[in-house]
Amino acid sequence: MRTFLIAALVSMLVGCASTGIAVREALGNPKREQLVDRVQKARDDQQQAKAQFSSALEEFLALTNADTRDLEKTYERLKRELTRSESQANTVRDRIRDVERVADALFKEWNAELAQYHSDELRRSSQQQLDRTKARYDDLLAAMKSAEARMQPVLNAFNDQVLFLKHNLNARAIASLDREVASVQNNVAKLIDEMNASIEQANAFIAEMAKE
Repeated sequence: MRTFLIAALVSMLVGCASTGIAVREALGNPKREQLVDRVQKARDDQQQAKAQFSSALEEFLALTNADTRDLEKTYERLKRELTRSESQANTVRDRIRDVERVADALFKEWNAELAQYHSDELRRSSQQQLDRTKARYDDLLAAMKSAEARMQPVLNAFNDQVLFLKHNLNARAIASLDREVASVQNNVAKLIDEMNASIEQANAFIAEMAKE
């Protein structure tokens, strides 16, 4: 019973962001390792989001050549792709917030502990390491935020197509949507480029953290 209560308490505490970070650290998972783990998860979810947005684009492109007799089914497929894309986008946003929370806790603690050194040399060395880590993290976060910002315009474009098609299941509607193809393709291409850059930054950050 006692083991069950402890497990339940830990699970409940983990649900609170700041407390969860402290609980994991108390259980042997330092903030530094937590940050690397969160970055890895954010990277993996961006990979999945990239694949999902590509899938949604393919469905949209297929729409322009769809048989007008099957427009209802085509609409349902496109709607499902939009829902999946929205869900994946929300997951990516949540992962980025997770990264920020752990990073903020780590850097705040690290900076405060500099004052505890008695050795000036060790303090300077730790300060330099903190500065390097913070600079790499800032580059990573900027790349993640840039990719995140690119998701909403794509979601908006997909949403517009779904709404328009919902009330216009006919050949004229398909012809109207066909004019949007180039714009949607361009937005998705920019999003994927931003995500690739963010993923590369995440890989570089993880590799550098492993060296120290």
